[in-house]
Amino acid sequence: MQRVIWFDLGYTLVYWNREELYQEHLQQLGIEKSLDELLMAYHLTDKHFMKNFPGLLGKDRNHWTEPYYRMINRFLQIDEHTELLTSKEERKGRPEWKAFEATHSTLAQLKKEGCQIGLISNWNLTAREVLENTGIMPYLDYVVISSEVNIEKPDERIFRHALELAGVQASQCLMVGDNYYDDIIGCRQVGMEGILINPYAKQGIEEIHDVEVISSIHDLSALVFGGKT
Repeated sequence: MQRVIWFDLGYTLVYWNREELYQEHLQQLGIEKSLDELLMAYHLTDKHFMKNFPGLLGKDRNHWTEPYYRMINRFLQIDEHTELLTSKEERKGRPEWKAFEATHSTLAQLKKEGCQIGLISNWNLTAREVLENTGIMPYLDYVVISSEVNIEKPDERIFRHALELAGVQASQCLMVGDNYYDDIIGCRQVGMEGILINPYAKQGIEEIHDVEVISSIHDLSALVFGGKT
């Protein structure tokens, strides 16, 4: 069994109410889209940017918000000239990061079974605030945040830093994340195994065939412990 299980943060352990905010924005423009449609549009847009613009989604939102929302609109089959939601409007909508439903129970199970838990995240200096507000911080033995160490995934140095921090070998670790190009390719550079989270089976990651895929963190315990609960 791995001694340390490392997690990405955004859309691995936590999410925010972006679909609801955009649904409200579109309704104000007289456009009705269901939350299911919005969830899929965001998912496919995320995967497109992860593949074609590595690292961009971890940058200041002002650098990519416009092309990102234009792509969402294309997936929603909305006129590309539709008024876009700006970063300022997102903030006015009071975006709130929340832990996924199974995050706490899964992390508690891992701790109960003797695993140590670490975080390796490309995030700005608000990461620790998010971890505290979502109640995740008490589960973490090690925290590695790109903005604090000035290295970003998939750079192998951030994974080596994590290994040194925990005092373990890569063979004793497992990386869990939602971004194949940052999390899985990155961790493999140091010899660490990885598991990819993708909530819609192969949608958005059709080109990927060489990694174990689970639909959410809820599925991790069964995979790690062989169904033991």
